[in-house]
Amino acid sequence: MGLRIYLACTVRGDRGAVAGLRSLVSALEADGHEILTKHLLEDGVDTAEGAFSERDVYERDVRWLDSCDVLIADASGSSYGVGFEVGYVLGRSDQTRQRVVLLYRRDRRDQVSRLIAGNSHPRCLTVAYDDPDDLTRLVSQTLKPNA
Repeated sequence: MGLRIYLACTVRGDRGAVAGLRSLVSALEADGHEILTKHLLEDGVDTAEGAFSERDVYERDVRWLDSCDVLIADASGSSYGVGFEVGYVLGRSDQTRQRVVLLYRRDRRDQVSRLIAGNSHPRCLTVAYDDPDDLTRLVSQTLKPNA
């Protein structure tokens, strides 16, 4: 049985990681995982999300965060939303047993918050990746049972 995964990425910031994340989602779905937020990788997502009120987006996303097994968060592009999502899950992870895979593109390390690169929370794995193939390989290894 696959995992329920909440994929967090910037909607309004630097979307340079989207192509790699699309490849990752394809691989994760092929492995039987459910990606609750794959719509965030579509072109025009900011316009599509604009059809919902801010309150509706918040309530929907918190429901998804509450129900996911794993949060995979790409912090390559600056995003307050991604930071909120990571903090929300990690802040409750002692009770929920949820975990976070926190990603960033290695070539953006100097632009990524030191809170991201230095995260040492016991339920969070921080992963720097080089390209879409590297991203998919590293995340797939991380999600294997007993990883």
